[in-house]
Amino acid sequence: MKTTGIGILLAVSLILVLAASAAAQNAAAPEEPAPGALEQSTSLPQDPASAASAQSSTPQSTGPAPAPAADAGGDSAELAKKLANPIASLISVPFQNNFDFGMGPKNDGFRYTMNFQPVIPIALNKNWNMISRTILPTIHQSDVVGTTSQTGLGDIVQSFFFSPNKTEPFVWGLGPVLLIPTATDRFLGSGKFGIGPTLVVLKQHKGWTVGMLMNHIWSVAGSGSRPDVNSTFLQPFVSYVTKTAWTFSLNTESTYDWTAEKWSVPIHFQVIKLVRFGRQPVNIGGGPRCWATSPSGGPSGCGLRFVVTPLFPKK
Repeated sequence: MKTTGIGILLAVSLILVLAASAAAQNAAAPEEPAPGALEQSTSLPQDPASAASAQSSTPQSTGPAPAPAADAGGDSAELAKKLANPIASLISVPFQNNFDFGMGPKNDGFRYTMNFQPVIPIALNKNWNMISRTILPTIHQSDVVGTTSQTGLGDIVQSFFFSPNKTEPFVWGLGPVLLIPTATDRFLGSGKFGIGPTLVVLKQHKGWTVGMLMNHIWSVAGSGSRPDVNSTFLQPFVSYVTKTAWTFSLNTESTYDWTAEKWSVPIHFQVIKLVRFGRQPVNIGGGPRCWATSPSGGPSGCGLRFVVTPLFPKK
């Protein structure tokens, strides 16, 4: 069951990568939800939080060629630096693959989550942009709820950041975040519609990016038999981009469930490289995903995050 479920999800991931790449080119020419818990899978600079950031990265093809020194969106290092900014003027389509272990009543459960996270900036006028950031999880888990397994979609988290074009003294974006109950199985989502504020603040200097992405969601509608959602998400992140377009990043994606009074705190360290498949720039990388704490039945120890992010610089 495990192998079959993961195989199906990886196939879906590949189809989405190809579809997103084709669409963007044409345009340009959670953890088993314990009652009341809402775990958001977000990611930015290379998986640190992400909107136009880099919620990670990874497309595949045989024999990636070295990235040219310059392209329509700037050189490779500059592209990688933009990707570390969740609200940069850069379309990115991260596919974030998370593997978690030690779950369920016997601590032998497993969960695979593929987060499809397109980030699309829209120029409102010469001074302001709106950045749309969507997180759509596809999940396979086994032995997390008793000895059963589930495969399907989770809840969508949709954020809109309104951000000024100026970058000094720092970059920031503010807007609403929505929780949309799209889960195809009751064990894969909250069963609630939620809304709240979201904010990202960051500073970039030379190759460094340091910042914080946060939001809070309250449920306002949905199944009366399901626990209310009252959840705070905090994602501090730091990353460094080298002149050869390698990115080293560290972040946490902490969620506090005010209903259950429980923390979920995964810590991520990633190494990511900007490469090219033909003329298509893609960020690829990953690293360990280790749990500092999680609710009873949640993940424990260390898992893995592997990310692929096709980039579509403005021409």
